Amino acid sequence: MKNEVLEAKAIARYITISPFKVRRVVDQIREKSFEEALMILVFLQYRSSFSVLKALRSAAQNAQENFGISKSSLYIKNITVSAGPIMKRFRPRAQGRGFPIQKPTCHIYVTVGQRFF
Repeated sequence: MKNEVLEAKAIARYITISPFKVRRVVDQIREKSFEEALMILVFLQYRSSFSVLKALRSAAQNAQENFGISKSSLYIKNITVSAGPIMKRFRPRAQGRGFPIQKPTCHIYVTVGQRFF
C-alpha cells in the first residue's frame, strides 16, 4: 500500500459577505491545525468568522465520516475565498431617482488533511 494523503473538502457558496472581509479572517487560520483554527475563529469578532467556522466544521466532519480520521489529527491544507456573483439592488433617492446598491457574495473552499506526527 502506497503512502496516500487523505484530504476532505467542503464548499460554502453564495455567502453574502464581501470576499475581502472573509479573506481577512481566512489569512489568520491558514496552515493551522483544526483545533487551533477553531479556537481562533470562536474568539474573532468578525461576522465572517461564523461562515468560515461552519465551512471548516463541515470539512472536518467529511474527513471523519468518509475516511475515519479523528478531528484532532487534522490541519487546514488549503483554504481559499473567491468572489461570487454580485446582487444588484436599487435604493430610492430624492426626486424619484434610484441609487444602485451592490451586494457582493463569495465562495469559501476548505481542504483539510491528516497531519502525520
